[in-house]
Amino acid sequence: MSSTSPEQILKVEGLTTYFHTFDGIVKAVDDVSFSINRNETLAIVGESGCGKSVTAQSIMGLIPDPPGRIERGRIVFDGQDLTQMPRSDMIKLRGRRLAMIFQEPMSSLNPVLTVGDQIAEMFLVHDRLPYQECLSRAVDMLRLVQIPSPEQRIRDYPHQLSGGMRQRVVIAMALACNPDIVIADEPTTALDVTIQAQILELMAALRNQLKAAILLITHDLGVVAEMAQRTVVMYAGRVVEEGPTRTIFKEAAHPYTKGLLSSLPKLGARSARGRKRLQEIKGMVPSLYHLPPGCSFQDRCSEVFAACREKTPEIVPIGPDHTVRCRLYCGGH
Repeated sequence: MSSTSPEQILKVEGLTTYFHTFDGIVKAVDDVSFSINRNETLAIVGESGCGKSVTAQSIMGLIPDPPGRIERGRIVFDGQDLTQMPRSDMIKLRGRRLAMIFQEPMSSLNPVLTVGDQIAEMFLVHDRLPYQECLSRAVDMLRLVQIPSPEQRIRDYPHQLSGGMRQRVVIAMALACNPDIVIADEPTTALDVTIQAQILELMAALRNQLKAAILLITHDLGVVAEMAQRTVVMYAGRVVEEGPTRTIFKEAAHPYTKGLLSSLPKLGARSARGRKRLQEIKGMVPSLYHLPPGCSFQDRCSEVFAACREKTPEIVPIGPDHTVRCRLYCGGH
């Protein structure tokens, strides 16, 4: 029976989450494994529908059942398997030791409660402190996330704040009880570029200050390069590559990872007409209802060969802390 090392705060082993629908079984997450260390940022990247958010929801115990269900695998958090934890204990854990920042702050905030009351509720529920002390702590949290005039802002409702300030409130709520892990699901997608940079800088500073691990869910490789020490690349519900972020960017191994990196805008990349030219990954992500036998990326891959269509490749090591799921590296030519 495996367990986490002293440095690891979370270890996901063989996580498999399916959705059972009238049209068939959606294999949203299939045999996903990774770990995250204390005070580390680990990014999970991939196109929409690759299983990133379902992985995060599985860890948080937020998969709606029915139709969703964790079929197998373990989620070991600080020595405890969350998949075996009673629902009542999981509810106590969420917010206190496991926190989540969602993509759209307006969907995370109650429109009829002031932001002060919503942050104070975290202390009321988890620490059972007197209301006035909870409200005082809410002011401290707004100050921590650099919202000006926090004594006045606690009386504001979400619609009275800008998008960037609402996201700061969501971050304040997530960090209120000093969690061990913060899962950030596309935390800057709904924000403009300037505010994105401010939020990322804030999250990095708070990680160092509070010593929390961050699991960053994103499709934005620019965010990954700036924030993450290690990166997991997912495609069609499976991990296809994992390694130190610097290694992934410099020595990408899987054809899908190479395609993602090639699609990034580059200075000096111009067509004959003088316009900047972007690469693209041709084709579409396969249906999670009917995944092809073998490698899921086969129909979009320029390096596909016969063995790719026969059996799903295993994850294999190709360098220090660098693994890949590809027939080019595990034999089969």
